[in-house]
Amino acid sequence: MFQLGKTIVSEEILEKDFVCNLSACHGACCVDGDAGAPLTKNETKILETIYPKIKPFLRKEGIETIERLGTWVVGTDQDLETPLVNNKDCAYVIFDGKTALCGIEQAYNQGINDWKKPVSCHLYPIRVKDFTEFAAVNYDRWDICNPACSLGKELEIPVYKFAKEALIRRFGPEWYVELEKVAEDLKNGK
Repeated sequence: MFQLGKTIVSEEILEKDFVCNLSACHGACCVDGDAGAPLTKNETKILETIYPKIKPFLRKEGIETIERLGTWVVGTDQDLETPLVNNKDCAYVIFDGKTALCGIEQAYNQGINDWKKPVSCHLYPIRVKDFTEFAAVNYDRWDICNPACSLGKELEIPVYKFAKEALIRRFGPEWYVELEKVAEDLKNGK
């Protein structure tokens, strides 16, 4: 672990390799698990605002869930998160054949909204936990992502490079430049 500004960062995001491999996992992270995607308070407001625009991109079950529970929910651990369809799929999930995709991101890709998706989804496999004085930035290992670890190793792409856009989105470009310096120092044995 090392400190970077107001973050405590796990060295695993520099050392482990990762590249999403949708052809192997079929987007399992969006349909497996025991909770929806973590959201910030600001993201709950964004979801409320953009829901009418993204609704046409969503599947019937997702729309029914959102209209019954809301665009976001408070989870069992009191965290803000996306609602789940039948306690399984994220309500914003759509399917392209057997692959789960994000309906929010599909609307973004078509220029319908200017918000890509929750930053927690964009950052994955990095998880951020905010505390009063700092944020913990960790690598989250999940068996369903084994194909992504294998592809990352094959392509020699570490987690932090895979998640560059999301890390900049969350912490800013200056923070990311500092992260790159730490990675380079670590690589060079400094």
